[in-house]
Amino acid sequence: MTRRPRHNTAAHAIKPKHALATVVVMVLGTLLCIAQEPVKRHVTPVIPATNQVKPPPKGTNEDIIQQYISGDSAAAIAQLRRDSLRRVYKRYPRLTDVTVGVNLAEPLFMALGQSYASCDVNATLNLWNRVQPVVEVGLGWARNTPDGMPFTYKSKPSPYFKVGANYNFLFKSSPDYQVVAGIRLGYSPFSYEVTGARYVNSYWGEGIDYDITGEHSHALWGEAVVGLKVKLWDRLSMGWMLRYHGIMSYGKNTHSKPWFIPGYGPRSSSLGFSLGIYYTLPLHRTAVSRSTTAPSHDQNQAP
Repeated sequence: MTRRPRHNTAAHAIKPKHALATVVVMVLGTLLCIAQEPVKRHVTPVIPATNQVKPPPKGTNEDIIQQYISGDSAAAIAQLRRDSLRRVYKRYPRLTDVTVGVNLAEPLFMALGQSYASCDVNATLNLWNRVQPVVEVGLGWARNTPDGMPFTYKSKPSPYFKVGANYNFLFKSSPDYQVVAGIRLGYSPFSYEVTGARYVNSYWGEGIDYDITGEHSHALWGEAVVGLKVKLWDRLSMGWMLRYHGIMSYGKNTHSKPWFIPGYGPRSSSLGFSLGIYYTLPLHRTAVSRSTTAPSHDQNQAP
């Protein structure tokens, strides 16, 4: 007959008490640790292949470097994310520079035989090396005798005005080199005359010579422009601009219509070209790298 082993009932009665005491001690110990020091993530970034401490990226702010050294990489990485865009490109101040220039294209074309010209001076304010309000003021004149026609169209020097803005696509680079696109709104009040005109009666075959003088008109037009500017020497630069324009309205007279509009060109044209020489006056010493603008503890202190 097989005898069954006896169980120590006293020992089994004591084990639950020991287990409960162990749980209580562990809970109390955990709460004590939490109360003494808040949980922090201190991880020193290392290079897996060599197990050496991984250095922070070049140009990193001093505060972030100290966080890397102390092992608080979580805060360092968070700061790097906030500053990542600031390190991508140079940040230029709101008032970057002012550029003044003169348009020499059409006077040169007129010297080569063109029958009209518009010459202007312009001023450009460069904001953040990106947005550029522009003002253009100039004079336009014309003297044209069409081939096979017995009359001459004359327009005395008359003023024109343009306002608009450019957008610089190379805003991350130096202001010395720019690729821009923009818009303009132009207006010109002007006068003109037609001399040496001849009217021939088809029935009698007789001709009458006459002049149309003292004609006054005005025009309003818009332009879309694209252009390029490059540095020549020091603060001197050169640029060209292609202009696509269209007339919004113009003044019509009883006996004639204007052939030439100062600042626009022939009324039937839709394209224009300008070639300019520019002088730039910087409004700041140098561009500020965004990575250097992150304030440190010392910079936040009052002087």
